[in-house]
Parts: sequence; C-alpha cells; structure tokens
Amino acid sequence: MPPAHLLVIGYVWPEPRSSAAGGHIMQILQCFLDQGWQVTFASPAGDGEHMADLAALGIARQAIELNNESFDRFIAELTPDVVLFDRFMMEEQFGWRVEKHCPSALRVLETSDLQSLRDARQVLLKDALKAQPQREDFSTLFSLDHPDLYRHMAAADISQREVAAIYRSDLSLMISQPEIELLTGQFRVPGALLHHCPLMVEPSGPGKPFEQRAHFLSIGNFRHAPNWDAVLWLKTVLWPRIRQRLPQAELHVYGAYTPPKAMALNNPAQGFRVLNWAEDALQVMGDARVALAPLRFGAGIKGKLVDAMLCGTPSVTTPIGTEGMHGPLPWPGLVASDVDGLVDAAVRLHQDQAAWEHAHAQARPLLEARYRYRPHAEALVTRIDTLRSTLQAHRLCNFTGAMLRHHHHKSTQYMAQWIEAKRKNTA
Repeated sequence: MPPAHLLVIGYVWPEPRSSAAGGHIMQILQCFLDQGWQVTFASPAGDGEHMADLAALGIARQAIELNNESFDRFIAELTPDVVLFDRFMMEEQFGWRVEKHCPSALRVLETSDLQSLRDARQVLLKDALKAQPQREDFSTLFSLDHPDLYRHMAAADISQREVAAIYRSDLSLMISQPEIELLTGQFRVPGALLHHCPLMVEPSGPGKPFEQRAHFLSIGNFRHAPNWDAVLWLKTVLWPRIRQRLPQAELHVYGAYTPPKAMALNNPAQGFRVLNWAEDALQVMGDARVALAPLRFGAGIKGKLVDAMLCGTPSVTTPIGTEGMHGPLPWPGLVASDVDGLVDAAVRLHQDQAAWEHAHAQARPLLEARYRYRPHAEALVTRIDTLRSTLQAHRLCNFTGAMLRHHHHKSTQYMAQWIEAKRKNTA
C-alpha cells in the first residue's frame, strides 16, 4: 500500500533515554518513517525533561487537551489513516472522538506492557511481605501460573479498563509473548487483535572485555515502581551481602527523575553510589562488569536488560526480569529468585572471568534471534497494511469490541461534554 499518515496520541512525550517504553514508541515511529509515512505525534502532557527531538526526525508535534472539542477540529482536518494510542488511557480519552471524526482510520493500541499484570504482581508482593516481612525466596510469585494472579487481575478495575481498550482497538501491540498467551488464554482475547512487537534494536560490537570493566550497575527510571522496589531491595538486603563478600566492590545506581528519597540512599563508604540520570545509558552499561536487575514484580520486557545485551554486559536478574525475553536460548547472565541465589550470582559473574565470558558470548546470538529491528519492523508494517485493506471484515469479527465501544464511547462522550460545558460556564 502507498505511504499513509500515522497519528500517535501519547500519554507523555517520548523519552527514549529515560525508559524502555519511550524507546519502544520511538522504534515504532521509525518503522513507519522508513516507509515514507507522514507521522504526527500529539499529547496532552507537558514537556518532559529528556523528551526526544521529534522535529529533527520529521515528525510533526501537536499539543492537545483533554475534554476539549479543539481535538475534534484537529483530527477532522488531519484525517489520519492510522491512529496509535500510546497506553490504554489515551484510547479511553480520545477513542470516541477518533471514531466519530475518522471512522475509517485503523485504531492501534500500544500497550508497552500490561499495566494490570504489573499492578496485580505488586499486590501479590505486598501481601507476601505483609505475611512474612523477612521473606527471601520469591519464586512462587514470579510465574504467570500463580494461582492468585488471574483472580487479582480479573477483579481489578485497571484490568477491566485495559482489556476493554484492547477489545475496542483494531490491533494491540504486545511487547511480550507471555502476555499475549495470558490475554488469549485467561482473558479469551482473540489472537487476531494482538501483534507481538518487542524492542527492536541493531546489535553492534561485543563491547569491552572483562579486564577493562569495573563495578556493578543498576539502571532504570525511578518513576517506575518495579525499579524503585529493586533499588530498595538492593540497598537493604542484597548489596550488604554482596559487599560483605566483595569489600572493594561498588554499585552505581542510575535513573531518570531521581527523587530525594533515592539520593538519600547514596553511601559511597558502603560502595552504594546513586548517580542520577545517565546521559548515555549504553556508555555506562558498557563500562560496568555486571548489571543487577533484581525485579520482584513487573511486566513486559526490560529495556535495561536489552541494553545490557547490546553492551555485552552479563546481568543478574529474576524470572520476572527474563520473562518473555529469551525463549529457548540461554540467558546472558544468571537468574535467581531468592536472596542467596542473587548474591551468589552477582559475586560469581564479578569475580569468575570464565563465567563472565561465557555469559558475555551469549548476548549477541540472543539479540540476533529475537530483537533485530528489520524483521520486526517489516512484520509490523505488513500487519498494519493488511488490516487497512481488510478493516471492515476485521471489525465484523470483533462484535465484543463494537459493543464495548458503543457503551463506553457514549458514556465517555457525555462525561467529556459535561466537563467541557462546566468549564465554559465557569470561565
């Protein structure tokens, strides 16, 4: 099909150097720019500290407002062929307006990860720690087969909202294959509504050798709850035990939007250094000997661990960290689900050059097999083009989505119009 016009409605302006979600949306945009598409990015959010320079890429930028008819005029004039909602909250807010003014536009949802899965796992972790505050083995909490996971998700408001948005959309981009299996298996979402679209990268050189690297590294946006939990676990439990065995070791903790509570953890005397935002994440990752990502809850696939592979940096993480990331291929590092296992893994990779080099060598094959940019970019564009040419038949097969759109969009429309009218009367 000929090049078309893509409108992205973002929850925030993309920040590829601050989060994996920001990097993923930029990778998706690049897929369509490579095909000669016109791309417009719109968001109701304020400017971010580390936002991408969209204009430099030829992407038009448009500020929009919630509950404001100005968006109706904007999209009616723009007439995009495809509208991509970046997070389900944007589909909730703007989906009815898109359908009203551009009914033939293909509506795509970028989930980034299943927020409802992440939230349910956070609840399970809190419950486990409340029942056993000194718990050190979390293996039973990591599996998608956890007996309480679906029960927590199914009862949660956020799950019902997120899955409803997936049904209302023509296609949802899923970064993790296990999350596709969760949706199609437990929630009975039709597979035709989902498309696997992981992080897409181009592998480069092998990175620095063992003897040219030093220290441990932890990196991640502090606004992301799983990252903050991992840093606290490192500070209070894991790092003291690692440091006891490696008295000269240092852990360098980087993260965007570092709050005062994170800076308060900084203690150079203990080798625990909180260093704020890394302007070049790959540079600091490539200098580190071992990346630590002790994630006790979360969802999706982890940008920090893909970055570690790109730099040839072995990682120590949990089954949450590796979920959906390596399939049958070996992990380029070590995985454990309890405190002793994580500490042993960290010490081993830091000290044992043979073990480090074995893990280092496994990174490139995994990237080549699962994360190369071009195959995934071509598959995404092909899927979008196919749906554009068969959209009427595709929607006819999704009666549940049509029903949900009818009821949700009407209620959302009336609420938005009431808010707008109230604002005008009080202005």
